[in-house]
Amino acid sequence: MVKVTNDKTENSQVFLTIEMAPAEVEESLEKAYYRLVQRTRIPGFRKGKAPRAILERHIGKESLFEEALNNLVPQAYEQAVKEQEIEAIAQPRIEIAQTDPVIFKAIVSLKPKVTLGDYQHIRVTPEPVAVTDSDVDAVIEQLRHQQATWEPVERPVDFGDLIVLDIESDTAGKPFINQKGAQYQVLHDLSFPVPGFAEQLAGMKKDEEKEFKLQFPSDDPRDELAGKEASFKARVSEVKQEVLPELSDEFAREVNPDFKSVDSLRERVSSDLKLRAEEKARIDFEERVIDAVVELSQVEFPPILVEAEVHRILDQRFQRGNQALEEYLRSINKTEEELHEELHPLATRRVTRSLVLAKVVEEAKVEVSDSEIDIEIGNMTKNATENKDKLEKLLNTPQARESIKQTLIARKAIQLLAEIAKEVKEIKTLQKEAQK
Repeated sequence: MVKVTNDKTENSQVFLTIEMAPAEVEESLEKAYYRLVQRTRIPGFRKGKAPRAILERHIGKESLFEEALNNLVPQAYEQAVKEQEIEAIAQPRIEIAQTDPVIFKAIVSLKPKVTLGDYQHIRVTPEPVAVTDSDVDAVIEQLRHQQATWEPVERPVDFGDLIVLDIESDTAGKPFINQKGAQYQVLHDLSFPVPGFAEQLAGMKKDEEKEFKLQFPSDDPRDELAGKEASFKARVSEVKQEVLPELSDEFAREVNPDFKSVDSLRERVSSDLKLRAEEKARIDFEERVIDAVVELSQVEFPPILVEAEVHRILDQRFQRGNQALEEYLRSINKTEEELHEELHPLATRRVTRSLVLAKVVEEAKVEVSDSEIDIEIGNMTKNATENKDKLEKLLNTPQARESIKQTLIARKAIQLLAEIAKEVKEIKTLQKEAQK
């Protein structure tokens, strides 16, 4: 028999103290002895025949005790939560408090509790969407830069120029950058290769040489360079300035043959900007709607859910391979524990929002049919040019279909809340107009 004490319940966690009966511990030690003696070779004894005292001297009492606890503690824990009628949602955190008698602590994570507020009357005002002439001008200016040419000039280097230079440099006596014929665009406040480098080149003439020193910032992500001084010797061999194409119908056709004039280009740019602005406004509105529902709700959940979400965030960021986690930690000069702590607020927000949405789904009885999943799979594969059949097969596995189903359910719940927020606003507007 085990003695179970329910110390407290907080943050959706139960804190248990579990004390083992000496007879149970001894029984577990005896079972551990029989398991270990069968796989331990002891000189002078046939395998499995050494007495327990001999085995203990050979492997150590601690090893036998550890083997016994590895089997005894999980069984005792299962008995304890059953006795206390606790519904755990994850493996517990267990700590051995003492060994004579055997007493261990268990922190048990419970199912989250979510109480929704009166979300049927949430009030959120969508932001107006507007695309101005200056917005269109900015995009067209970017297109002109993309179509620009670079032409040599006989004048000193100015910001915005593209130069060709030979460069020799070292830091702390070690080579840093040594390259001939390097192309470098001289831009204000450029931090590459070191802050102030571009400013040193501005004003130089073709074939001019210059020597200068610059210091790396103390917080430079490259630890081996942080705070150190670098010596540079640069020679400019060519200076080129950007020549933008004239804004004409011909330029519009170079951007895309479908555009017959600058006016048609501006219309398309304006239309695309409006679509993107509307999509962003929709997403922002939905985010504010969810936040409004969360604000009205009471949510309690165990910390283990936040920890799991932190790991999920890291998996999403680094599993796809652009940058290994270790490399990223070196670049930001942080430990993995510090990064986890930094991600805690984001993970907490995600877990809270997810639980609230799940409760909305439950209360509103949001459902998704198989045909809706089929349509979504069709949308996901319609633009596939290669291996379309393989992709469809992959998306039709039970696990993939369930994942798509959950995504669609969440999407429906968000759309439902957005419609409620809009309807409330429209009703209020009508009421105000009626009162005039």
